[in-house]
Amino acid sequence: MITPWDGSDFAGAKLAALHDGRILTYRRDMIPGIPWPGLIDLPGGGREGDESPAACACRELAEEFGIILPESRIWWARPFPAMDAPGRTGWFLAAAITHSEVASIRFGDEGHSPQLLGLAAFLAARDAIPPLQQRLRLVLESGTAT
Repeated sequence: MITPWDGSDFAGAKLAALHDGRILTYRRDMIPGIPWPGLIDLPGGGREGDESPAACACRELAEEFGIILPESRIWWARPFPAMDAPGRTGWFLAAAITHSEVASIRFGDEGHSPQLLGLAAFLAARDAIPPLQQRLRLVLESGTAT
């Protein structure tokens, strides 16, 4: 399910990068003042310039994990209330990543402990960001997960 982007302003995007029943995650740094310190997070971040939600998610995936994902591989996208920008919109997107992309991961300098976490483990983790767990459940309930 892809909700078309209407060109409106949004704060940022998060991506569920899925591979073989697992999701690409990392742990946020323990820095005072950042949102969700120390919790399990997904690729994504704030919008730059006039980029679309898909462009934002793909850029962040490249910056954080070194994976170059074509926007055409995104198969689920939907707007939600932004997690750290009250009154603004954030986007949650989903795409499948390949074995060769997983093998080529070069983790960036934000956060630590990148890993592919089983979907059930991510959804049950008490130390994952709750809105991301809720949004992933919607992706999986859509029945289109690969």
